[in-house]
Amino acid sequence: MRDLIRSRNFLIGAGFALILAGLVACQAMLAQGGAAPGHAAQAPRYVVDPLWPKPLPNHWILGSTIGVAVDADDHIWIIHRGTPTLSSHEKLLDTKQGDCCTAAPPVLEFDQAGNLLRHWGGPGPGYEWPDSNHGIFVDYKGNVWIGGNGGPDSQILKFTKDGKFLLQVGKKGARRVAGAAAGTGEGAAAGFAGGSNDPLNFGRVAKIFVDQKENEAYIADGYLNRRVAVLDADTGKMKRYWGAYGHVPDDAPMPAYDPSQPHAQQFRNPVHCADMSADRLIYVCDRENDRLQVFTPAGEFVKEAYYHTNAKENGSVWDIAFSKDPQQRFIFMADGVNDKVRIVDRQSLEELTNFGDGGRQPGQFQSVHSIAIDHEGNLYTTETYEGKRIQRFLLKGLGPVTKMDQGVPWATAN
Repeated sequence: MRDLIRSRNFLIGAGFALILAGLVACQAMLAQGGAAPGHAAQAPRYVVDPLWPKPLPNHWILGSTIGVAVDADDHIWIIHRGTPTLSSHEKLLDTKQGDCCTAAPPVLEFDQAGNLLRHWGGPGPGYEWPDSNHGIFVDYKGNVWIGGNGGPDSQILKFTKDGKFLLQVGKKGARRVAGAAAGTGEGAAAGFAGGSNDPLNFGRVAKIFVDQKENEAYIADGYLNRRVAVLDADTGKMKRYWGAYGHVPDDAPMPAYDPSQPHAQQFRNPVHCADMSADRLIYVCDRENDRLQVFTPAGEFVKEAYYHTNAKENGSVWDIAFSKDPQQRFIFMADGVNDKVRIVDRQSLEELTNFGDGGRQPGQFQSVHSIAIDHEGNLYTTETYEGKRIQRFLLKGLGPVTKMDQGVPWATAN
């Protein structure tokens, strides 16, 4: 009888241990953003807001819209390229051949209702405006940072919210080299050469992020250079920089991207974003390599993931934003080749689902380029090339993922 009792107790204890182990495993999967077997993963759901922002005044229209940021007041800032990217029939007001239209100033600020609050930008005294502005960021002090990826653009600029010039770091034209080849990738121009170990100048900067804790600016540098550079955000003095996998960056020519070949040990042009998460990791958009690489602030490589590696020309990893929950469980990734916003689990770097499609209607994209998020979790995207617009997507909470490709996020479809 005692042996039977011992056997029964052993079986009960073993069964309890198995159940406990299973619960622990499920909890671990959920904590990593995954789902227990038989349970659908959860992801944020969005619908497009087709009436945001309000129409611009003065017959203004947007050119290729190349950057978006959200400030501490939840105001939305964009930068676009204006007249050089408008077709002849889009700027008839300039040539006195019609009543519409003309390019809006390069920098625009909107409130949550879609009202235009401020507008400024372009060449002025004391600084060198980029030939092709690229990216915008509003830091914790309310300063507005701008990069550029035109041929001679080797500088970054800082302004107040009212457009008062504060700082230029780097000198325009510093990367000009007589007889230099055009290089590869978007923004290439003959007569310039990369200088990814230059401590003073840049090589066509794509985007800027400023860390409040250390007062450091992280520079995605860029369309000609192949590095992340870190500056003192007040003085502009360069403090450190690194290339892919934390290597010393190298500007030597690289073979054409081929996803079947070993992983490239250098970033390709463009290095398109370098953003910091709440737990102080740096996420770098290595766009043409179709990959997102993660580093410590010191430039030590942590991990990477690849996305839709059939995007062989312009790449799939264009820009990112982090969700607003304390853990920042999700990354929102703009993919301008496939015209989608991908929703990625930040811990595993696994894509959970995506929304969007190519087209010109609300919720569709023509080369979705940049992405930002407000404090309520609403997303803002800009479109380059012929897209020429900003869109807002409203957060509708979490929901189970039932399919990878959600399509156009119309309200009636959700």
